[in-house]
Amino acid sequence: MILDLHNHSVASDDARAKVENYCQWIQRREMPLDGFVLSEHRQFDGVSDYRDLEDRFGLVILKASEVETEYGHVLVFGVNDDLQSAFDFSSVKLSLEAVLRESQRCGAIAVPCHPGRPRVGMAAHFDTLGPVEGVTVIETLNGGSRGRENEIAIALAEQRGYKGIGGSDAHIVSHIGRCATRIERKIESMDDLVGALKEGDCEAVSYK
Repeated sequence: MILDLHNHSVASDDARAKVENYCQWIQRREMPLDGFVLSEHRQFDGVSDYRDLEDRFGLVILKASEVETEYGHVLVFGVNDDLQSAFDFSSVKLSLEAVLRESQRCGAIAVPCHPGRPRVGMAAHFDTLGPVEGVTVIETLNGGSRGRENEIAIALAEQRGYKGIGGSDAHIVSHIGRCATRIERKIESMDDLVGALKEGDCEAVSYK
């Protein structure tokens, strides 16, 4: 399956895309996506129900979160009540070590995103903070990256043995599907996705 693992809807403070419009765009453009993940900034949307859209458009629509740590931004897949109680998703000063540890404890997985980006990417903080233990997967292809940012992420994954995922980081409808992740199994739920990521069954792909 091909899933775009990093996107934002109007629920995020800086995004303008409605979820239904993402679905319509994917269908109209005949994109090779089987689904996508909504990773809203500094929150987890536990309320919205997209099952009707999934049925209408034949897409898998899952929900994650993007949180902020001293090492930059991190995607969290598999958010549940226990994890939401473990740390404050709205904080901009989270500890990456804590996010990794608590995600693992609660059956989730934390994935540093756009790690090659200045200030909000993990690689930018290694010189001052050093590498962090517990990272197994990073976002190697980000649809919003510029210059050499994705090259830095790919090199980081190769150097440290991280697996890589791809996501568009879409904030407007036309940006979805720029980057995605190939997974060699059927994904029907977030539990399926978390299992695949933990086992390293993921490959970043680009359609830019």
